Amino acid sequence: MSERISKLTRKTKETDIAISFSIDGSGKSQINTGIGFFNHMLEGFARHGFFDLEVNCEGDLAVDCHHTIEDCGIVLGNTIKNALGDKKGIKRYGSCILPMDETLVLCAIDLSGRPYLNFEADFTVEKVGYMDTEMVKEFFYAISYTAGMNLHIKVLNSGNNHHMVEAMFKAFARALDEATTIDPRITDILSTKGSL
Repeated sequence: MSERISKLTRKTKETDIAISFSIDGSGKSQINTGIGFFNHMLEGFARHGFFDLEVNCEGDLAVDCHHTIEDCGIVLGNTIKNALGDKKGIKRYGSCILPMDETLVLCAIDLSGRPYLNFEADFTVEKVGYMDTEMVKEFFYAISYTAGMNLHIKVLNSGNNHHMVEAMFKAFARALDEATTIDPRITDILSTKGSL
């Protein structure tokens, strides 16, 4: 099996981003986005998905966190797509219902090539640390569309906003880990179409 790794850069007037992503990693990460809570979420994503992830982003944080978080989602989605290659042998589907104290979050993924985001969460604060809570949806939207994945994230039991966001990132990690797993029973592409 060839290495499932992708490295990408993207530079605009708003952000300068470099991301390295390995599907078959060990959970190591080196994250620098300038937004502490977002760093923490990406570190959790890498650790709980057993992905190796490096993110370096210089963004226009003097404006707000929007461009930094959205653009990181765009680049990360593209690295996931590139690392998957032709998707031969992968399980394609992954899901996780993850508890974090009082919070319970569902995440389900289909690496179908068809982008779609279904996101259900009601936050009660505008920010967690220096990360706007409305940017959580924007981040996952960017990933789903650039990676070409069908992504459902739903808060089943709400509570502390930190817990809600963290449970989403961890559930996403575990669902993506499952969906990208090579299954020896799948000798081609898991689709009646013959491609994803």
